[in-house]
Amino acid sequence: MNTPLGRQVVREENERVILAAAETVFAEQGFGGATMAAIATRAGMPKPNVHYYFATKSELYRAVIERVLTAWLDAARAFDLSDDPREALASYIGAKMDLARSMPLGSKIWASEIMRGAPVIQDFLDTTLKQWVASRERVVRRWIASGKLRPIEPRHLFYMIWATTQQYANASHEIATLEEGVLGDDAFAVAKRQVIETIVGGVVPSAR
Repeated sequence: MNTPLGRQVVREENERVILAAAETVFAEQGFGGATMAAIATRAGMPKPNVHYYFATKSELYRAVIERVLTAWLDAARAFDLSDDPREALASYIGAKMDLARSMPLGSKIWASEIMRGAPVIQDFLDTTLKQWVASRERVVRRWIASGKLRPIEPRHLFYMIWATTQQYANASHEIATLEEGVLGDDAFAVAKRQVIETIVGGVVPSAR
């Protein structure tokens, strides 16, 4: 494994382990309470090894945040693949629901950061997120202009989608309490279908 390719594989695996450990520690203790020592312990490696890949706690925190934000933005690829709002929105909402289940800790860290006023990631909001929203907003306005979508403020549509889908991650304990257990595959599939049908049905005109 001493070849350039081998070293790259080792690096990627070590970064994956560190990011997974950091995600857990940040979710449990918050940015202020988390320490590089705790993250190293969770990752099962010496603290200097963690610093080798991520020099500071802020750098590691930003990497964790960027990971979940990238996944969320990629979930809207359907906007580029289909000009049918019913199909594109259903795909986007479904993907966001799946991410709430597969990346719940990342969602909770994001929510905590936003509630604190985004002291570490404000630049992400000012650049990456604003640019993404602007590009998708143009698509939604085109659908509205062509009669494919009911008149709606695009940003409020996105807020609605984010709030609903991320609720299944951010409030997972509350949901598990009300449902008397964590949603299994079948129950989650029902929830996912209902969320999609409710939102899409509310903004896409019925076929005549």
